[in-house]
Amino acid sequence: MAYTTILYEADDRVAWMTLNRPSKRNALSIKLCNEFADALAIAERDSDVRVIVIKGAGDRSFSSGFDMAEDKSEFGPPERAEWTFDHLEKLLDHACEFLHSVFRCSKPVIAMINGHCLAGGLDLAMWCDMRYCSDDSRFGAIEVRFAAGDTELPIMSHVIGQRCRELVYTGDVIDAQEALRLGLVNRVFPKERLEEEVARIAKRISRVALPTLVWSKRALNNTLHAAGLESALRYSYASDMIISKSDSEYRRFRELLRTEGAKAASQWIESIFAPFESGASRASSNIASTQPTKAGD
Repeated sequence: MAYTTILYEADDRVAWMTLNRPSKRNALSIKLCNEFADALAIAERDSDVRVIVIKGAGDRSFSSGFDMAEDKSEFGPPERAEWTFDHLEKLLDHACEFLHSVFRCSKPVIAMINGHCLAGGLDLAMWCDMRYCSDDSRFGAIEVRFAAGDTELPIMSHVIGQRCRELVYTGDVIDAQEALRLGLVNRVFPKERLEEEVARIAKRISRVALPTLVWSKRALNNTLHAAGLESALRYSYASDMIISKSDSEYRRFRELLRTEGAKAASQWIESIFAPFESGASRASSNIASTQPTKAGD
């Protein structure tokens, strides 16, 4: 199948899936999600593939999150709140199905992160089995600054524990070394060596017998299921829907997004946080203005 938003190739037991929207910071459009699902299914069925690597095209972003700009004309006028809410629920269902697909995949999945990894892009990376990044990478749950929830909080809590609270409560963006300190990524590599090093790791993993990889992943995933992952996800999803429906700054952001576009909406959010930014967190404002985050956020 010919893709337009995904690049797919398999070589020497490793499948490489590239999010291919570099001009949009590899924002996750509905079409990209659908093509991703198809490519992931191909890798799943291919008995020669033992490891899957996900990366972003270009050198600026792994992904800036779900592309809301493509849907802004569908939100409808503010007085049609129920219709907008129904549309939001459909987008969230689609987003969750996409994000959880790498967790359900029977084979190990690696996120190779080069540049920005934000909002829905961060969610996708956290559902992968391992995360390796370049030394200039940036990470953040910036959707919370849009008065939005995050349906993937259970996996963030699993990956970095209680330390996720500061990220979730502030929407700050952190650098690669802080991500390593928190345990968000497994290793940090110089930008120019990232792909070489990740390929080396993927090839080592691919030399392990496939049944060992598959059943080891199932056993590891089952520890999360046994700990109540599904229940936690349902509660997080419900919380996101309640936040989306609430009478908060979210409505103002939505209205600006619908009438004036993503840049104006993000600039309005930036103006609220600007007086309280530190040097590190100030970078999040510049990033947020380039691309809205998750579908439904």
